[in-house]
Amino acid sequence: MSGIFIGGGGADYTTRQDLLLNYANRHGLVAGATGTGKSVTLQILAENFSNAGVPVFLADVKGDLSGLAGSGSQAHKLHDAFMSRAQKIGFDDYAYDTFPTVFWDLFGDQGHPIRTTVAEMGPLLLSQLLELTDAQEGVLNIAFRVADEQGLPLLDLKDLQSLLVWVGQNGQELSLRYGNVSVNSVGAIQRSLLVLENQGGTNMFGEPALSLTDIMAVEPDGRGRINVLASDKLIQAPKLYSTFLLWLLSELFEELPEVGDPDRPKLVFFFDEAHLLFDGAPKALVDKVEQVARLIRSKGVGIYFITQNPSDVPEDILGQLGNRIQHALRAFTAADRKKLRLAAETYRDNPRFSTEDAIKEVGVGEAVTSFLENKGVPGVVERTLIRPPSSHLGPIDAATRKSVIANSPIAGKYEALVDRESAFEVLQARAAAAAKEAEVQEQKEEEMSTAEREYNAGRRYSGARVGRSSSKGRSGSGMGAQVGRMVMRELTGTTGRRLVRGILGGLFKGR
Repeated sequence: MSGIFIGGGGADYTTRQDLLLNYANRHGLVAGATGTGKSVTLQILAENFSNAGVPVFLADVKGDLSGLAGSGSQAHKLHDAFMSRAQKIGFDDYAYDTFPTVFWDLFGDQGHPIRTTVAEMGPLLLSQLLELTDAQEGVLNIAFRVADEQGLPLLDLKDLQSLLVWVGQNGQELSLRYGNVSVNSVGAIQRSLLVLENQGGTNMFGEPALSLTDIMAVEPDGRGRINVLASDKLIQAPKLYSTFLLWLLSELFEELPEVGDPDRPKLVFFFDEAHLLFDGAPKALVDKVEQVARLIRSKGVGIYFITQNPSDVPEDILGQLGNRIQHALRAFTAADRKKLRLAAETYRDNPRFSTEDAIKEVGVGEAVTSFLENKGVPGVVERTLIRPPSSHLGPIDAATRKSVIANSPIAGKYEALVDRESAFEVLQARAAAAAKEAEVQEQKEEEMSTAEREYNAGRRYSGARVGRSSSKGRSGSGMGAQVGRMVMRELTGTTGRRLVRGILGGLFKGR
């Protein structure tokens, strides 16, 4: 069975520790405290998968992983240390190299723009992103249902905002069919959308939307494409970051066909800062992630969660992560010691050492590892010296990044935003047509009222002549009657008709 070389284990660090490719879609975990080497481990995993012909998608939270696009160098300050480590673990063919890298950026600054549409995101993930209550999520579901029934494409935020205005205006009628549509709930959703806009969420929605084939490509030389999402700015809006990655994962789940047990994954997806996905997440969302993790492996996708402590990942999901690389954990408090003990208990014991002690003792660039073996059985835990990276360690400079983006195989495909007719334009056109129709009707009414006023004026003139000889006590005389006639004249005029329409329109709105 073919595998990818992770490092050297055993008492003298010369026993190869390989992650078998045919079990790489059984998911994995890379954990450890800050500064223990998780980012470098993620870098060498991406290199190995790429060399094996497996495309990779990963988020670059700190900017360090941009080094995948550049080659390591003898001029690097760690060159001698890398060479020494390679020799120690028996990595005889170690050499520097660059890797086929495509940079993406939700904000379009450090990579190609990456977008989805509001419709593809769906109400469940949008509700999570906007942190809506159950009642507000219900209204959002109604809005999506209305969009489907009336053929209103929801592409960007202004489409959704326009649709919510329409839903609020027609809430009474919609409530009779779908349940309560509260104006307060609509207003709360609109405020949440405004917050999302301020965080840069507008860039997330629109067209052209991401095509999955562009992140699952294999280059002509047989290496898998490494997709790096610039996330140093995105991570400042944790909900936006985690929801976007979860959307991408769900798209892979929905769109890819079943492939059974492939000899290698079709894609490996790294979810860095995984705790952000689960912090405060409702049970429905955690259940959805668990379902995706359980079923997506049959579609050839491996998910690798990167976090500080295994306890950051819910137990039901943690149990599905067969390949594990555990860097050092610190145990300063009783709670830390409990988490460390629980982490150690998830490994298959090695009689040579205590797993709990090893997790505390491993140094930077060293880890406790366990990979699935034949028939998917977890391997015995081993202290492993992680192999050095072949690509540049640390971020590349701005000029190199710009050159990589300009020469990318997808250069120019996503840069220009396309704003085709969608819900915003359709509803705007409907409103304009309704306003025009109302204007024409009002003009007809004004023309009709002019004739009525001339006719009524003639009648009042005749009535006034007859009334001069009438008694003051008769109907129609006195100050009260004069005021009444003045009010009636106003109500029959244009201003009066507008007032009446306003009152009645409020009472019978939506009929």
